[in-house]
Amino acid sequence: MTLTANPAAARSAPLNTGFGLMSSSQPTAAAQMAKRNYEVAALREDGSLLIGQSSAPAIPLFENAFSALTHGSLVQTTTGPVAVEDLQPGDMVTTATGEAAELVWVGTSTFSPAETGKRTTLVRIMPNALGQSRPERSLTVGPGARILHTPAALRGVADGRQLLTAASRLVDGVNVIQITPPTAVRLFHICLSRHAVINVDGIEMESFHPGVDATRDITPSLRDRFISMFPRISNLSDFGPLAHPRAPEPDANSQCARSSSQACKRSRSSKTSNGTPGSSLAFRITNEVFTLATLGAVNS
Repeated sequence: MTLTANPAAARSAPLNTGFGLMSSSQPTAAAQMAKRNYEVAALREDGSLLIGQSSAPAIPLFENAFSALTHGSLVQTTTGPVAVEDLQPGDMVTTATGEAAELVWVGTSTFSPAETGKRTTLVRIMPNALGQSRPERSLTVGPGARILHTPAALRGVADGRQLLTAASRLVDGVNVIQITPPTAVRLFHICLSRHAVINVDGIEMESFHPGVDATRDITPSLRDRFISMFPRISNLSDFGPLAHPRAPEPDANSQCARSSSQACKRSRSSKTSNGTPGSSLAFRITNEVFTLATLGAVNS
């Protein structure tokens, strides 16, 4: 799907810092959240380049857009492998299907414990952990990374489909491990002209897509702030369909599951359709996400 411009979102923001993102003079719940600085390089609708930086809440909605790849990760492009930090909007990335897709957005942020009071947990995947040359070398990814690999626990109900799975769900303590650097970590993510699976050091990873329900638990002001980071986007639907369905994340409840913010409008509790807490292992597949009928049942 062709991405569209978003002048309305930029105009609605009170103070401009490159994306039109800042808090107003009125105190809000968002203003009480821990913040991070997020940097964007993106193509506008007219092909010109936008480079900007802004402070925004350190919640999954924002963090996942900036935290998939680590410095030095090699992304396959039409001219060969390129380190993620060297990619530029307008480059052509080779997708897992062999097609070329234009890189339209690069997001990066330094995840510092000083900003949120907590360290960032990364996932290190050893060579050949997910198959021959998958990855080709040791690969470290961030909390926003999803990999085209169906967890063993879901294979029986995935109907043979390949699922985009959060890297943290693949941790086995041997070939895929978690590491927590004590210092700041520079992380990246990229968005293409359409959602796709790309090759990163021999691993099939997804390009950025927030998901159709990404802003469901978020206030309108935070939603507009998020969308204004993408100059070609006016609605979540402009990201287009997912290239593959997603497996449920270990923390599948909502954007607010790890936040005590009052800006989150919905309950964290996972319930079945009749409103009672769920406990059985039951799944359903949609076009967008492989969801739990009773959330929290596969948080292994």
